[in-house]
Amino acid sequence: MPADETVGRLDDDDYPAYTMGRAAEMLNTTQGFLRAIGEARLITPLRSAGGHRRYSRYQLRIAARARELVDRGTPIEAACRIVILEDQLEEAQRINAEYRRADAPSNPSGSG
Repeated sequence: MPADETVGRLDDDDYPAYTMGRAAEMLNTTQGFLRAIGEARLITPLRSAGGHRRYSRYQLRIAARARELVDRGTPIEAACRIVILEDQLEEAQRINAEYRRADAPSNPSGSG
């Protein structure tokens, strides 16, 4: 990918811009923690051509939330499950809001 295309992708939350070492540093955690949440299937980093793990900003936010829970004493497997459920709930709420907005113009009074 040309350099100018790569720079444009850095604003993309899903672009795998961070190496494992850099991700661990940014989260103030260990590479082992990142491997553990990967094994728990909380996040699945993409792999570079050389096989190295690469993380996106979205994945780093998810990992940071898991780290908060683990730091409070939650076992890592439970923390990962909690974060997955929180993410699913947020997505469901977003979809519900879209449905409400779509329904609003055809039914402004809210009655059927």
